[in-house]
Amino acid sequence: MKRVITYGTFDLLHYGHINLLRRAKSLGDYLVVALSTDEFNWNEKSKKCYFNYEQRKNLLEAIRYVDLVIPETGWGQKRTDIHKYDIDTFVMGDDWKGHFDFLKDEGANVVYLPRTKEISTTKIKKDLEISSEVKK
Repeated sequence: MKRVITYGTFDLLHYGHINLLRRAKSLGDYLVVALSTDEFNWNEKSKKCYFNYEQRKNLLEAIRYVDLVIPETGWGQKRTDIHKYDIDTFVMGDDWKGHFDFLKDEGANVVYLPRTKEISTTKIKKDLEISSEVKK
């Protein structure tokens, strides 16, 4: 069985996320999603989520491409997750290209998938902000 892992916050889940998860799953038989915890997002990324960890986890678990959701609590756990979950392929969006090549030394195939260009959580938040300003 080929095992794949990807990481992310997956806040305001959208079709770009679904595209990434679908393509990641197509690279193997079992997809593990390491979901950034609220604490990790705030303390390390200075990112506040709209949905809390449990809500985001429930959304991901409802997606047919996702086999397992685990918490991501720190930057350094990627190396240990490769071994703990017997991962064959590590997948991230191509905006991270090159950042995780060191995982090849851990025995994982590292793949950077193209992002869905026209959508992102940041874009959604900006569009909603503009929309609310126009209504004022």
